[in-house]
Formats: sequence, C-alpha cells, structure tokens
Amino acid sequence: MSWALALLRANWRVSWVGLNFPSPGLALRRRTPFRGPWLPRARMATVESKLLKNFASEKPVTHNKVSIVGTGSVGVACAISILLKGLSDELALVDINEEKLKGETMDLQHGSCFMKMPNITCSKDYLITANSNVVIITAGARQEKGETRLNLVQRNVAIFKLMISSIIQHSPRCKLIVVSNPVDVLTYVAWKLSSFPENRVIGSGCNLDTARFRFLIGQKLGIHSESCNGWVLGEHGDSSVPVWSGVNIAGVPLKTLNSDIGTDKDPEQWENIHKEVIASAYEIIKMKGYTNWGIGVSVADLTESILKNLKRTHPVSTIIKGLYGIDEEVFLSVPCVLGANGIADLIKIKLTSEEEARLKKSATTLWEIQKDLKL
Repeated sequence: MSWALALLRANWRVSWVGLNFPSPGLALRRRTPFRGPWLPRARMATVESKLLKNFASEKPVTHNKVSIVGTGSVGVACAISILLKGLSDELALVDINEEKLKGETMDLQHGSCFMKMPNITCSKDYLITANSNVVIITAGARQEKGETRLNLVQRNVAIFKLMISSIIQHSPRCKLIVVSNPVDVLTYVAWKLSSFPENRVIGSGCNLDTARFRFLIGQKLGIHSESCNGWVLGEHGDSSVPVWSGVNIAGVPLKTLNSDIGTDKDPEQWENIHKEVIASAYEIIKMKGYTNWGIGVSVADLTESILKNLKRTHPVSTIIKGLYGIDEEVFLSVPCVLGANGIADLIKIKLTSEEEARLKKSATTLWEIQKDLKL
C-alpha cells in the first residue's frame, strides 16, 4: 500500500503543471508548481519517506489566490510586486507563449527563499486559475512607439473574447483587474463579456497617472510624493483630467496660494506637470521599449486593498454613466473605495465646472471609440 502511494506521488510530480497532462485537473489537485530539471524520483521518494512522517493530506487550503494572465513585461512586474508584498498564498500564471511562461515561472520560483510565497504555478490551460480571488489581465497587443492607447483597442478586443470566457468558467466569483491598454475601453469590454456586477470589474485606470502626478508635484516642492495629495481622473491617457482644485499639501490647497495653478495664466506653469504625466509613458516606451515597473507596483497596490479589505481610495476605472453629466456607458477613473468585494463605494468628488467639462470630454473621446465595438 505504501509502495502504491509512493508511486502515485512520483507520477504526480513528474509532469509539469498544465503540460502533457492526460487530465489538467491533476495539476490542481496536486498543486505542484513547475520545478524543472528533475532528479531521479526513486531516490527522492526514498529520502522523502525516510525524512518525513506524513500527518495530514497534502491538499493545500488556499486562502488568497491571485492569477495573472500574460507574462510579458507588465505581467512579470505585477507578479514580482505581488510576491514581494506577500499578498497571497498562491500565484498562477497563464500565457500562450509556453517557453517564456516556463522560463519566467522558474525564475520566480528560484527566488522563493526570499519571498513569503509558497506556491507559484503556471500553465497554458486556464484551469490553473481556478478559484482565484483576483485575476489580473495584462495580456494583449503591446503599445508601439508613437501609438496611442486608443489605437490598440481593435487589436485587443478579439484577444479578450477568448480570455474572459476562460477566466469566468474557472473563477466565477473573482474580481477582475484589467491592465491591458486601452484600459478604460477594455475594462468595459471585460465587464460586458463577463456579465459580472460593476463592483467586480476594475480597470487599473489612473492609479499610476495619479502616482506620477504626485511624484512630480513632490519633485517641484521638494516633498515626498506620499505627502502630496492630488488626483488625475478620466481616461488613462491623453484626455486625463488633473484635479488642480483638490491638490493640497497637509490640507493646504495649492489653489489658495496660486489661484491660476494649472491654467495657461500660471506664471509657474504647474500645468506642465500634467503634460509630463501624459508624455511620460511615451517617453519611457521610446527609451526602453515598454513600461512595466510603475504599473507593476501600482497593480500590486490595488490587489492589496482588495485582498486585505483595506477600504483605501484609488482612482480606478469604473462605469461612470449618470455622474458629472455623462450619459454614455463608459468606464473612467474616479476615486473608488476598494475592499474584499472589489469596489465598495464611489467617491463623488467635487469638481470645478472646467474640470467637469474636461471629464465629459474624456468620456466622449472614449465613447467615440467604444460605440462601434462589436462584442
């Protein structure tokens, strides 16, 4: 009997998760991550049987599972950021590029000694994502040099049709965080295709734009960005809206110190900060070919608020119809409270008439692209 059990265990371990399995379900029952290159199992089983006395079933109890679809530069940045924060006890990676997927997984697993993360798995089969709390979507066509995020939409919708159906089949109660660009339109696409309630489909939106905004304000003032309070709302892109009326340091509104801040009349030209926020992604892409680290830590920040039910406020993309005079069914970034169920509340931030007009223009920009989509 013990011989049969040892043989069964050996057979389970020989196969890499999701590859060459007669039944993909084996990967989930065993939950053994890809470990590559293999040692002779007979010797390992003997050492194991001498070393360990089994007291309980090896089936793990998973409390927080995060899956990432896409192991390109952004997906890997999200993965390492989540791992270093120790946010979950299982991380599953999915990609159609089997060779790269395998290599990235091995590379991450080899750092397990330095991270509070016991289980990193991967597969081309979406079954590996089953029962995820959060699924992060980074897969899609990469933004080319000089290409706007909105130009990506047609190339990415077809990809989403395949991904969303597979995700919801295995994790019908998950929260979706959409990162792929153009993120606002694709968050709408994910919402429509998944039929999930609004609170469970979240676009990474202007969470990174706002971080860039606060960083640049801090640089100008010589103050740490964490102490700079300000928001960038609307589209994650060229029509985003800096809320200068709300920018403050320790509760002191900068607009009370400079009534023209953020306008063309401002002698200090603070508006250049927002222009730099918009241009920064294009500049980084021009210099290194892609952006990944900023968005990676930004997505980990959102994931932490959800998994830990922190009820922190983030500028993320959600459906905005009915607010600020917007009648179209579009997704834009506004301050949202994130918790265990996704978006718990939407903050109805007070905008000036000019800021509200710019937000409506941002919605119109997205609607012009979105209205012709065939889902």
